[in-house]
Amino acid sequence: MAAVDVLVVGAGPAGLCLARGLADTGLSVTLVELQPAAALAEPAFDGREIALTHASRQIMRTLGLWERIDPAQVSPLRSAKVMNGASPFALGFAAGNEDADPLGWLVPNHLIRRAAWEAVQGQAGLELVDGARVTAIETGEAANTVVLDDGRRLSARLVVAADSRFSATRRMMGIGAQMRDFGKSMLVCRLAHEQPHQHTAWEWFGYGRTLAMLPLPGDQCSAVITLPPQGIQELMAMDDAAFGEAVTGFFEQRLGRMRPVGTRHAYPLVGVYAHRFAGHRYALAGDAAVGMHPVTAHGFNFGLQSQQRLVKEVAAARGGDIGASAVLARYERAHRLATRPLYEATNAIAALYNDSRLPARLLRGAALRAAHGVAPFRKMIAAHLTQRAAG
Repeated sequence: MAAVDVLVVGAGPAGLCLARGLADTGLSVTLVELQPAAALAEPAFDGREIALTHASRQIMRTLGLWERIDPAQVSPLRSAKVMNGASPFALGFAAGNEDADPLGWLVPNHLIRRAAWEAVQGQAGLELVDGARVTAIETGEAANTVVLDDGRRLSARLVVAADSRFSATRRMMGIGAQMRDFGKSMLVCRLAHEQPHQHTAWEWFGYGRTLAMLPLPGDQCSAVITLPPQGIQELMAMDDAAFGEAVTGFFEQRLGRMRPVGTRHAYPLVGVYAHRFAGHRYALAGDAAVGMHPVTAHGFNFGLQSQQRLVKEVAAARGGDIGASAVLARYERAHRLATRPLYEATNAIAALYNDSRLPARLLRGAALRAAHGVAPFRKMIAAHLTQRAAG
């Protein structure tokens, strides 16, 4: 039976970044992934644009990912506006003048995945087991044993689940999760438009739907449309001309006429927060620990932070027992303190701004105006969302 120091289940961005983060520790690492290596090397476009904070960009630089992404594919986010229903009022956040650092950066998800894959190529002590499914995890005093669907058994001093918010291995270890199904689906698609977006992101909470426009390079944006699943199915079934007209109407021609320039992709909206982030020689990372609603765009940012915090604790313990309960407890405590407040706030915002009843309509409008009227509060929100110090 093969034995390694750390076994990571899932070779998505979080799992690959975790493996890369362990590169300088001298520990042996095995990645177990259901997809074949060819799919990991050339990830397909999935419609998702990731809003990276300042902290995330620094982590990606440290891991050697940032320089692998074509700068022409990166769009700076210079301002953001939040709108409520038909009201013309907007709560705004801005980076400042043209020379100021942006609020963040928008990067296609598939390019992040490709960069993470490229970063681990040739890494000493790293092995990939692709096209394999984990069927069981057996706990042991000094190591856990991971059983694969082809009968192979892999022993590891520490097993880490990074296999999505619907993690099968999390359940195998008996760790439950708080799941919030919002009963909505999200459609994402790239569109070309007539008016310049000025690198501004829009979040528009209408009644019955939520819309977002994320600025991309050139006169293009990524539209994010949240509706009940039936509404999303209708949009997915439209031809390009009808879909362009529909989205132009949704956004009230704020950027002029819009037409799709890419494929459409739909995803269910389910928030996830694991009851525990660690077990016996076992830890959760990425969406397996915290799967965010996209309204605050912090999903992958939290994933990067989780691997950074776990690597820090494992690296500090590498001369001893890297799977010790005290090591994993420190990781869990730090990641929970960093994520729980924003997770709960995000769910509260999503619940309030998807409630079309009159009291909620009044409250959401009042909340935006109150936030706008208190400059230090707006600066605090901006600093929290961008993950840089408030000025």
